[in-house]
Amino acid sequence: MRKTFAVSILLILGALSCAPHAEHASRVPLTERQRDSIIAKSSLPGASVVGQALNVSDKAAARAEGMAGADSLFP
Repeated sequence: MRKTFAVSILLILGALSCAPHAEHASRVPLTERQRDSIIAKSSLPGASVVGQALNVSDKAAARAEGMAGADSLFP
């Protein structure tokens, strides 16, 4: 009885090992901006400074974009 049980367990395990494995979802790497944004929202020491730096960077980019539009020769 025990021998039959052991053989059946081995057969089941063998069948499961041959089953196709589920494919893991491919991870898309985060951009530097996304990683910094995640850090800024965390409770790590200095995280608020990262958030402030992102805000300053956004303001500077918006200012530069506004100036580029004003300096254009073609409206």
